[in-house]
Amino acid sequence: MLAPVDDVVAWGESLDHLLECKTGQLVFENFLRTEYSEENLLFWLASEDYKKITSESEMKAVAKRIYAEFVEVDAPRQINIDCVTRGEISKNLSQPGPNCFDRAQRLIYGLMENDCYPRFLKSDIYQALLEQQ
Repeated sequence: MLAPVDDVVAWGESLDHLLECKTGQLVFENFLRTEYSEENLLFWLASEDYKKITSESEMKAVAKRIYAEFVEVDAPRQINIDCVTRGEISKNLSQPGPNCFDRAQRLIYGLMENDCYPRFLKSDIYQALLEQQ
């Protein structure tokens, strides 16, 4: 999968640049899958999509789905967040607003930025893409 040189280089500048690019998201997800931690990115992306929802009933349904997949204890793709944040989301589920997952999303972003992203930049996957340029 070839990405434009500008994109691949920009991915190395910041996690934001990487996440702004669809191809970057896919490459990063592939890398995270090798580390068994793709749930972080998938949760972050689901939260971004969730914020764009305007219908209250759809917001409720999607919030419950995100909670079941990523947040609740023993969820299939449980993210690593503290129990206070998990409890806060649980409380918000009855009336979820657009910011329902913001705190958890910030925590996961920080985790990716400080942990997964630096490893991604050193990974064979990213280095190989850089060399193809």
